[in-house]
Amino acid sequence: MAADSPCLCANLRRVTRAITAAYDAALRPVDLRITQFSILRILDRLGPVGVTRLAAEAALDRSTMGRNLDPLERRGFVRLSVNAADQRERVAALTDAGRAALSAALPLWREAQARVESALPPAIVADLAGRLARIESPRPET
Repeated sequence: MAADSPCLCANLRRVTRAITAAYDAALRPVDLRITQFSILRILDRLGPVGVTRLAAEAALDRSTMGRNLDPLERRGFVRLSVNAADQRERVAALTDAGRAALSAALPLWREAQARVESALPPAIVADLAGRLARIESPRPET
């Protein structure tokens, strides 16, 4: 009976909190959180990008992205500017200090990644992500 089953949402949240904590602990020596590290990686991969697209790439809403960019900008890791083509849009760019921080964090991230992968192989995560995507997809109209 479904009512007697453990709550899948609560269990998945517990898993994601534990994984986040593991990455955050690994990145503590360079004073980055996993979300900040991920933003730096996205900027390194894409180059200067609008904050709206950056938020989408990071699977964050735009206001959450703004709150995550603030400390990165204060530390000089990210430069925010106004988009010349659309002054309503801010553009985020990785700075040289941000590249250095990313470079220092990468070996720590790789160690955390290996630990997490040993407990939760990527194929299982990919399968779960695919299954969860079906939940997110709108149901076909009948």
